Amino acid sequence: MKTRDRILQASLALFNEEGERNVTTNHIAAHLGISPGNLYYHFRNKADIIYTIFLQYRALVNQYLVVPRDRPLTIKDKMFYLESVFDGLWHYRFFHRDLEYLLTTDERLRRDYRDFTFQCLAEIRAVLQGLQEGGILRSHSDGEQEAMALNAWLVVTNWMAFLKTAHAAEGDGDISREQLRQGIYQVLTLEMPYVTERYHDEVMDLRERYRPELPEGAVMATAF
Repeated sequence: MKTRDRILQASLALFNEEGERNVTTNHIAAHLGISPGNLYYHFRNKADIIYTIFLQYRALVNQYLVVPRDRPLTIKDKMFYLESVFDGLWHYRFFHRDLEYLLTTDERLRRDYRDFTFQCLAEIRAVLQGLQEGGILRSHSDGEQEAMALNAWLVVTNWMAFLKTAHAAEGDGDISREQLRQGIYQVLTLEMPYVTERYHDEVMDLRERYRPELPEGAVMATAF
């Protein structure tokens, strides 16, 4: 593996495990057993490393969030999108854990993440349209579709922050991959009012697979 790729791989692992603000370029170089000068040969600073990792994350999302335009979507398609999205969140979890801070410290990142957001919203709307054409979701207006897409995006990008807040009183700041994937339950709950009668029970059964186990007192949607 090339040194540049090793730096990115090690940085991602350290950011995820220790938090981006707790990791310096010296930490990364020491972890790899290379000199800081060798690291700076490939990246000018930590911001460049973070930005390059974001580009990797964006490319990953672009790879799996592709909606076929020649056929309606199935429930299997829908679950693939949801599981892929939350798996991506896990592998790049430091990014969404410290998103607000990261966006305020790098103008490039702020600009490109804004474009990334609008791109994802457009693809989410395409997914919803495909599910409607497949008879899984009932017919809904453009305004409803836009609101559903935005709400789904808000749940996906803020689920980790909610988990950290909900578990703060327990003194455990670590969030597991399984807990993160339980955000799928919330996204499916948002869509339940629009699911057609034919698919209602199937979607309900799928949703139950991801039911979150939250601390006592936490509020969780259980309707429908």
